[in-house]
Amino acid sequence: MRDRLSGDRRPVVFFDGGCPLCRREIGHYQRLDPVGRLDWKDIHADPGPLEPWGIGWDVAMRRMHVVDAQGRIHSGAWAFVVVWRHLPYYRALGEALYRVPAVVCLMDRVYDWIAVRRWRSRCSDGACRSD
Repeated sequence: MRDRLSGDRRPVVFFDGGCPLCRREIGHYQRLDPVGRLDWKDIHADPGPLEPWGIGWDVAMRRMHVVDAQGRIHSGAWAFVVVWRHLPYYRALGEALYRVPAVVCLMDRVYDWIAVRRWRSRCSDGACRSD
């Protein structure tokens, strides 16, 4: 992805750093990315990086979003496929899933089920809490 401000071509991962579940999972992925193949943006701490992409904060807080190296926006399970394709230990899985969109569609349904419950438990009153 080309960061519209810096010219960077790494995929950008927008995640909710205020969510314990999200923090743990993203932390795991970040540890596998010591060379910085992905540009990690905690939108709970700073929603500013969403603006150039036209992604609203409330939308981004409900589903993980990734902007790939070509500037395409992916969310939910599709976002994970982009991330996995750039990480050791997950690369083969990401490549395989990329070639089988029907499986990713099914994964996205499961992702939605989890995301709705996460949002309700954390952000139901309009103010997202860090647990």
